[in-house]
Amino acid sequence: MHAVVLPPGPALFGMVREALLGDGPAVLPLAPDLPGPALRATLAALRPTHVVTSEGVRPSPGGVPARDGTAVIIATSGSTGEPKGVELSAAALTASASASLRRLSAGPGERWLCCLPPSHVSGLQVLVRSLLSGAEPLIHERFSAESVAGSGADHVSLVPTQLRRMLDLGVDLSLFRTILLGGAAAPPGLLAAARESGARIVTTYGMSETCGGCVYDGVPLEGVEASVGPDGRVRLAGQVLFSGYRLRPGLTAEALDGGWYVTSDLGVLQEGRLRVLGRADDVINTGGRKVVAGVVAEILAGHPAVREAVVVGRPHPEWGEEVVAVAVAADPAAPPVLEELRALVKTRLAGYAAPRSLVVYDRLPLLPNGKQDLVAIRRAISGFVGIRDPS
Repeated sequence: MHAVVLPPGPALFGMVREALLGDGPAVLPLAPDLPGPALRATLAALRPTHVVTSEGVRPSPGGVPARDGTAVIIATSGSTGEPKGVELSAAALTASASASLRRLSAGPGERWLCCLPPSHVSGLQVLVRSLLSGAEPLIHERFSAESVAGSGADHVSLVPTQLRRMLDLGVDLSLFRTILLGGAAAPPGLLAAARESGARIVTTYGMSETCGGCVYDGVPLEGVEASVGPDGRVRLAGQVLFSGYRLRPGLTAEALDGGWYVTSDLGVLQEGRLRVLGRADDVINTGGRKVVAGVVAEILAGHPAVREAVVVGRPHPEWGEEVVAVAVAADPAAPPVLEELRALVKTRLAGYAAPRSLVVYDRLPLLPNGKQDLVAIRRAISGFVGIRDPS
């Protein structure tokens, strides 16, 4: 198994192609700008047999070959911060990409743009779809709204922050046959603005363990099943599932239940469509009552003064946790007002779900894959008072 520490480009795509076709070793794509301590921790946890860099290929002491059938391993820390490797077979990756192409009616030869890191499953799957489409992918080493606008691609995968930047630039989004939007929940206002501008947006839900997005606009792809367990957690099944966590059979057994992958997300099924409410570990316990942070954040994002919003819990001496809204203002000169946000939430949810504090930032910290960095946000607000409700 080769850890590939190369920038996005033809060399990395070639190694992924060989791994999928069975002509090369399994690959573990890693971002070349990964900080040294994080890179060393990942290599120590996942134990590749070789490491590929721009300087060549070198053996890695103590490496363990990949299990039979493994084509790609995606490194992910999940919510724990501990590196783990998601083992994906060629069959699972191609099943996912094929189902995606069919759902989108994407034809042979149509070009896909990869502007997400291939070390994350969303970027990797752009390469797999390109391979099945018989067209070389357009690969951008880093996201640039201007470069994406002039790429000439037929299809592109974006995260909400990237889509927002495209809109801010005034890009004609109708140039793309499809914009797959995933990685995080998209504010309704963002979706409405993009579609009003002519964009064909398809929202996706999935994770590394499902070869990326496997539910499009709430409907599972062909060959994928979605259900909600008695604990409220979303469960997924089908050919797209991962084979296991590298070198961690115990963790694999915990995640897979009778052929179903038990996610960390809460959801509901409504008329055959899956609606994801938020992560189970993002439930805030305030005064003995539970608040699903994602549901509150979705409501806050609908306020005209809010550009982006997340909701987190912060320790409180009386209630255990307090609900904190962290927002980016739509207009920096007119930031959102806590009392208005509380009133808005109370029109939809019980009063205890309304945020007790508001922290306004110029922009929210992001992970390399474009998701909001909730760990950094929680750390930043732990000692920051912000605006508080006096009651």
